[in-house]
Amino acid sequence: MNGSLSFLGLGAQKSGSTWLYFMLREHPGLYLPPVKELHFWDRDRALGLDWYRAQFAPAPAGTKAGEITPAYAILSHELIAEVRREFPDIRLLYLMRNPVERAWSGALMAVPRAEMTVEEASDQWFIDHFNSAGSRCRGDYKSCMEAWLRQFEAGRLRWFLYDEVVADPRSVLVRCAEHLGVDPGYFRDLPEDRLNARYNEGAGVPIRPSLHAYLARLYRPQILALQDYLKRDLSAWLDANDRAMEAAPRRWLDRFFGR
Repeated sequence: MNGSLSFLGLGAQKSGSTWLYFMLREHPGLYLPPVKELHFWDRDRALGLDWYRAQFAPAPAGTKAGEITPAYAILSHELIAEVRREFPDIRLLYLMRNPVERAWSGALMAVPRAEMTVEEASDQWFIDHFNSAGSRCRGDYKSCMEAWLRQFEAGRLRWFLYDEVVADPRSVLVRCAEHLGVDPGYFRDLPEDRLNARYNEGAGVPIRPSLHAYLARLYRPQILALQDYLKRDLSAWLDANDRAMEAAPRRWLDRFFGR
């Protein structure tokens, strides 16, 4: 039995992780289990490490095995330390999306679980969801990366923006292959229509203007902190969010932020 793990995909919900899973599965040098999100470290730890290793046992000889579960981004320090103890040589892939868009997509996923339609969910219901611990943690990318980098060397983590997945998917895949130590030529030669395949698209419900403004103000400090941390221009996120705040009545924002 092989059972070795070479890489983990982390990241925010609705940031392209399903697309990345199916693209990486096509590479002959990589193996990912038939189920995209194993949720072992965050939900099913009780199944035991033997079970987890068995998920990678079918990997053909010479391939590198891994899995993608976005929820791993917010694992506790203790669990990340355990990942490091068990698999000290793994590589990490981390996808990020404008946290405003991520929070809205995450809330839309929660609506049917609350046995409601989007139309039935009030602004206050959405705001309560946006401020839940789970939603706030998932949108705090800087803290997520810092937690993982307390255990793993910086060179083991490669991050990507959802904007890059949309604008230049080939480049994202080539850099993933390089990071994982497999031939990037496979992705350089992949036909364009395969690169742009769509997976697990959201409901396509636009953010309500009032809620867009709320989220824009909520996440502005974290986007600014992330911009400094990554040394990457995130003005596209900030500009879109600023426009949302400018379009909202000041009294509406003051109502929720107490100003």
